[in-house]
Amino acid sequence: MTVDVVNQQNEKIGSLELREDVFGGRIKTDLIHASVVRANAAERRGTHATKTRAMVSGSGKKPWRQKGTGRARVGEIRNPLWRKGGTVFGPQPRSYEYRLPKKVEQGALRAALAQKLRDGAVVVVDALSVGEIKTKTAADMLKRLGVSGRALLVDTKPEETLALSVRNIEGVRVLPSNRVNARDVMNTRRVVLTRAALEKLQEALG
Repeated sequence: MTVDVVNQQNEKIGSLELREDVFGGRIKTDLIHASVVRANAAERRGTHATKTRAMVSGSGKKPWRQKGTGRARVGEIRNPLWRKGGTVFGPQPRSYEYRLPKKVEQGALRAALAQKLRDGAVVVVDALSVGEIKTKTAADMLKRLGVSGRALLVDTKPEETLALSVRNIEGVRVLPSNRVNARDVMNTRRVVLTRAALEKLQEALG
């Protein structure tokens, strides 16, 4: 499997051989799903909270004596059985983040990239750079490359001028190759990689 390498003017300047053991074979969608769910869970704020009997406002005094009144025993008016009492085992602030095995994350990214390659949604360029921090310059570059809508730009070490130039373009993200995950790849229409970034990813995923 080979992929064309273009310059920023979208002119073909070469090609890159892709390893069959990395981007060939069956696409394991179950791994992609697991990785996307993990990434979504990690971004949950988890700030939900309910008041326990210790947090509800009200007296802690025993309403009546333990025995002799004929009524049920009660320790305080804030107990969960009473109206306006505390909540038992209600949601409390927590983190939903969890880890997946490294091989699962790698397999998910490999499958996501393979899917985008088969869909023809990957553009490989020799370099990603802009001469100045200007949104119009970055937008023109993406237009020449045939990129519109949501796009992911991946480089080994993205230039700061590029990151600053595209930050006002809706749906465009810039990431280093060692920070990309399956959700980043699947949640975009086009993936633009530099030749160096694709080679590095191919080596890491092999």
